[in-house]
Amino acid sequence: MPGENLSRDEAQERAALLSVDGYEVFLDLRSAIGESDQEPRTFRSVTTLRFRSAEPGATSFADLIAPSVTALSLNGKDLDPAEVFDGTRITLEDLAAENELVVDAQCAYSRTGEGMHRFVDPEDGEVYLYTQYEPADSRRVFANFEQPDLKAPFRFEVRAPEGWTAWSNGAGELVDGVWKFAETKPISTYITAVVAGPYHYVTDSYSRTFDDGTTLDIPLGAMCRKGLAKHFDADDVFLVTKQGLDFFHDNFDYPYPFGKYDQAFVPEYNLGAMENPGCVTFREEFIFRGKVTQASYERRANVILHEMAHMWFGDLVTMRWWDDLWLKESFADFMGSFSMVEATRFTNGWITFANNRKAWAYRADQLPSTHPVTADIRDLEDAKLNFDGITYAKGASVLKQLVAYVGRDAFLDGARRYFKRHAYGSTRLGDLLSVLEETSGRDMASWSQSWLQTAGVNSLTPQVILNAEGRITELSVVQEAAESHPELRPHRVAVGLYRRTPEGELTRYARAELDVDGPRTIVSELAGEEAPDLVLVNDDDLTYCKIRFDENSLATLRTHLGDITDPLARALCWSALWNLTRDGLMPARDFIGLVLRFAGRESDIGVLQMLHTWTDSALTFYAAPEWREEGGRALAEGALRELRIAEPGSQNQLTWARFFAAVASSAADLQLLQGLLAGTAKIDGLDVDQELRWSFLAPLAAHGLADEGVLAAELVRDDTASGKRHQVRCLAARPSAAVKAQAWASVVESDSLSNALVGATISGFAQASQRELTAPYAPRYFAAIERVWAERSIQIGMDVVKGLFPHLQDDQGTLDAADLWLASHESAAPALRRLVLEARDDLARTLRAQACDAAASS
Repeated sequence: MPGENLSRDEAQERAALLSVDGYEVFLDLRSAIGESDQEPRTFRSVTTLRFRSAEPGATSFADLIAPSVTALSLNGKDLDPAEVFDGTRITLEDLAAENELVVDAQCAYSRTGEGMHRFVDPEDGEVYLYTQYEPADSRRVFANFEQPDLKAPFRFEVRAPEGWTAWSNGAGELVDGVWKFAETKPISTYITAVVAGPYHYVTDSYSRTFDDGTTLDIPLGAMCRKGLAKHFDADDVFLVTKQGLDFFHDNFDYPYPFGKYDQAFVPEYNLGAMENPGCVTFREEFIFRGKVTQASYERRANVILHEMAHMWFGDLVTMRWWDDLWLKESFADFMGSFSMVEATRFTNGWITFANNRKAWAYRADQLPSTHPVTADIRDLEDAKLNFDGITYAKGASVLKQLVAYVGRDAFLDGARRYFKRHAYGSTRLGDLLSVLEETSGRDMASWSQSWLQTAGVNSLTPQVILNAEGRITELSVVQEAAESHPELRPHRVAVGLYRRTPEGELTRYARAELDVDGPRTIVSELAGEEAPDLVLVNDDDLTYCKIRFDENSLATLRTHLGDITDPLARALCWSALWNLTRDGLMPARDFIGLVLRFAGRESDIGVLQMLHTWTDSALTFYAAPEWREEGGRALAEGALRELRIAEPGSQNQLTWARFFAAVASSAADLQLLQGLLAGTAKIDGLDVDQELRWSFLAPLAAHGLADEGVLAAELVRDDTASGKRHQVRCLAARPSAAVKAQAWASVVESDSLSNALVGATISGFAQASQRELTAPYAPRYFAAIERVWAERSIQIGMDVVKGLFPHLQDDQGTLDAADLWLASHESAAPALRRLVLEARDDLARTLRAQACDAAASS
């Protein structure tokens, strides 16, 4: 639609002209229930918007995406919606110094997770609503100025169906059938929120007494669908919440400013969570229906704390435009891990950060679309795509390095000054750098130039020279950069020396911490040490880099990786080996061999799960095609062996069971899965609960052993929203041309599916064992994506373009087809071209890695 994609220039012009005094928003959501022949189904939205103009007589616009507008008035004068509303914008002419805009509109409920999402629970028919806006979908619910720097107080009122409860950012009460909510502090439009429905709601409270004797009381709430209530461990959610509030009050010296703290776990959610102040929303998959490992609880705790950090970084102080998205996301990602390690039971959180979050960053930073942490965001489509591994994980990694650079106390003191100086305001990069310079005494401009304003990841490789007595004469660290991003950066690193003990353990016996700068840095402190079996640059994970090894260290890892006693050092080595595999420097079969040899000894369950994910990718994408069958057999045999010897009932046993199902392909393996489902086969201690049943059914469906009838029967057994998603994924996975045609049509040719079922269908469509079956869809993909991008919401467009790219057609022909599309669609939407360019780069990497693996067999 014209005007839907707001540009930075337009936002800057409007911010210079307007300032907003407040919003009053009334939503009538009674239309959410009952039968309706209206398409789309709509609700009434009435907004009263008070604002000032620096130039009386000027023209500007308000944002609203709605099927229709019933009435409009500006400063008491009625306007004709047909003349001033084009479907996305309301033209505002002849502004006064002080203005009041009233908009009475019919807004649409959403099926895509954008705006006011409406979900009908298949289990009991109940309807649930919630909003999700970032970066710019509040305009689908009420008229506003949709940009982060035009902050204002909001007062919401909601008329909901009888028997429902409604929540918003402020505390609410039911008055004469209308939920009325307390006025918020000045906040941005994208973090306002409404949740409504027959949710299961649990309460608690938090209290904090400060040094001056004052007390802060925060009412706590947590909610989920009624169908999930029996699984909802709200006590653990509240425990982590209170631990987080203690940590942030201890370290931020700024009391939580938004009154209550509700946390809503909602269905069909596109994100992990969203930091709406006072009303945080999460994907309901964080409520666990079956047995999960500690890694799942750790992940939930991390997300809870990430969102809580946003109450200060993002909500209290907000970036002026999406260029500085990192000002909130990088900090929240870092503070989520920082607070989790220091305040909760998940004290190994930095291992997960090094092994999981950084893997996301390394991948994103090697794509052709990589960008500086501080990005150039021209418009809202750019903004939507920049919620990526650079903005989150690389930014957080850089902040972790910054703490090592300036010191923890200076970093936290800078944060405290930042909050107090800019509370309820909007900031840019320079605002943060200035307070950090004040507190640290460091030159933040040069640090920022190297780390925030340039793209790319450096690699660090040790070079060791020994003397005749076997001691180190010289140890240096060589820094390299890709040709496309040649920047060499200053790194604060630790270099660790490891050797084998008589008991066979691989332990660190020497460590030096230093600044690495330029192409080659001598580690003088380690001269004279005995020869190491392993040199680990970036030991303790202080900086952001790809770790490389000298030949002796790599040989040690091939035979003794499992002997490294320190779990963080071991995780760093696994991560480095995976980067070698992705970069086509280690054959995929070698990486898979290392996993088969050493993964069973891995003590950190999160690392083990990550290894399984990487290994599956190594087999599917990076192994030479002629070796895949052999490699798959070896993986299945290894996974089953580990499954059988794992401690009964342990999280390791559960993890190996899931991995075995993921790689099972032989008749015997699939027969075992069938037996475990039927109860005719048993593995001591393995509880095949409902979630694990679906994990076993997925490969059976993909190999033609679970037909429509079997899957329908399983849905009867698990007639829930989660069960429906699993069933749809399994149905799309079946090895049939007719099935693939139906799945393709339901996603590409129709918009009837919800966002969750679109995702489930895409997930089932492409199976590694069905390359020939899906080959005809490669040309259809390139023919369809521009139309899909134009016709669908950006979220669904992203899901389709990324999810249906023909990654499994891993040959030069597909690469040529992608290049041809890019060459012939230079005027396509930049965000669409970025997604195709990224997928094309992944495919090129696949072919390089396959060539490396093939060479290993010759």
